[in-house]
Amino acid sequence: MQTNLFHVRHAVMYCDGASSGNPGDSGIGVVIDLTGEGVNHNDKENICQISEYIGIATNNVAEYTALIKGLERARALEIESIEIFMDSELLVRQISGIYRVKHENLIPLWTRVMSLLKEFSHYSVAHVPREKNAVADSLARRAVAHKKAKRW
Repeated sequence: MQTNLFHVRHAVMYCDGASSGNPGDSGIGVVIDLTGEGVNHNDKENICQISEYIGIATNNVAEYTALIKGLERARALEIESIEIFMDSELLVRQISGIYRVKHENLIPLWTRVMSLLKEFSHYSVAHVPREKNAVADSLARRAVAHKKAKRW
C-alpha cells in the first residue's frame, strides 16, 4: 500500500460486525478508502481492509468493535477527516446523540468511540442500507466463518 508516501487528509470508512448466535462467534469487517471516494472504484492500493475474529460477543459489541478498530487504523494512517458508514441504525443514533446507550456493556465501547472521534478534525457518521455495506459485512462474516472452520 502506498499510503505512507503521502499524507491522507480525508477517508471514507465502512464498518460492520457479525455475530453467529448473538451472543456467539463474532467478527468485524472494516473498509477504509483512502481516496475519500467510497469503495465503488477499483483503486485497490488505496483501500485498507480489516477482517478479524473477536471471540464470543453480541452483534452490538461486534459493531462497536469494528468501529473502534477502524478509527484506530484511520488515526494510525494519520487521516484527519473521516466519513463513516454503518448499517447499524442503533449505533449511528447512539453516536449522534439521538439515542442514549442503555446497556452497561456498551458504555465503555461508546466512550472509546467518542474519544477516538475527537481526534479527527471532522467526522460524520451515517446509516446505510445493508447492501451498501456489503464489503464490510462480507469481511465480518468471513472472519466468523474462518474461525468456525478452524474448529472442525
